[in-house]
Amino acid sequence: MAILGAGGVGAYLGARLAHVGTASVHLVARGSHLEALRRGGLELRSALGDVRVEIPATADPAEIGPVDVVVFTVKSTDTEEAAGRLAPLLGEDTAVISFQNGVDNEERIAAVVGGDHVLGGVAYIFSTIAEPGVIHHTGGPARFLFGELDGHPTERATRFLDACREADVDAELSEDIRGVMWGKFVFICAQAGMTAAARLPVGALREDAEAWKMYRQIVEEVCAVAAAEGIPLGNDVVEEAMRLAGGLDPDTYSSLHYDLEHGKPMELEALTGRVVALGRRSGVDIPANEAIYALLSAWAARNRT
Repeated sequence: MAILGAGGVGAYLGARLAHVGTASVHLVARGSHLEALRRGGLELRSALGDVRVEIPATADPAEIGPVDVVVFTVKSTDTEEAAGRLAPLLGEDTAVISFQNGVDNEERIAAVVGGDHVLGGVAYIFSTIAEPGVIHHTGGPARFLFGELDGHPTERATRFLDACREADVDAELSEDIRGVMWGKFVFICAQAGMTAAARLPVGALREDAEAWKMYRQIVEEVCAVAAAEGIPLGNDVVEEAMRLAGGLDPDTYSSLHYDLEHGKPMELEALTGRVVALGRRSGVDIPANEAIYALLSAWAARNRT
């Protein structure tokens, strides 16, 4: 197994799987993080239990060779570049499971390596690189859902599920992974967009009636776009998203806010930008999402340079 993108999500999974030895795990990383992984191994600090493991790490996928599973966890801004590095990792039936923000990364990966390799995935986890070689899972869920894009269960997906469960990872094989991806997308567009645009954590947004109203409006607009795209989300998806947002720690921001504040490339196009593009194409009214996109697009452009 290879983890392409050994950040908060990928390295969390890698640490859990390698710790119990249910899978041979290789990390693909870069920079000071790679140097620390090679020097001292991977440390996971988690409310669910800390571990430190020695895992082979490299910047070059060719040093690993073909694997059964690639856990694809790069930022959406790096999808095409990372997909172009997959070839040495691919065997005839290799599964490339994308656990990324957004709903179109799978198609972008498939355009490079072919659709037969690509599975969709959703990660519900708050974790990040605390320092080179150290991943901090800050609490809350650490849940992973994945599945074949056509909904059919396969042996390769089941094998990965078994490996996760043997490592005590909360994982589930979904027969409607596109619906699951859109379900998270509904929530994350509101959480990311509002915390980044307001520069405030979710607790402050909940306390302000107008901000909380706009948060909900974003959720409702994304649901309307999903319906226009033929994605059935169910009648309670708005309330589920708002309950999730209502249960977050008051100090919770988003990775989009973090990237804005730290001058890093922002996943705006994969989130609100995608909603705006689809909404305009289908004629769905999306004023709240358009406002968020307008407020953040100049920052996203600045952080790309």
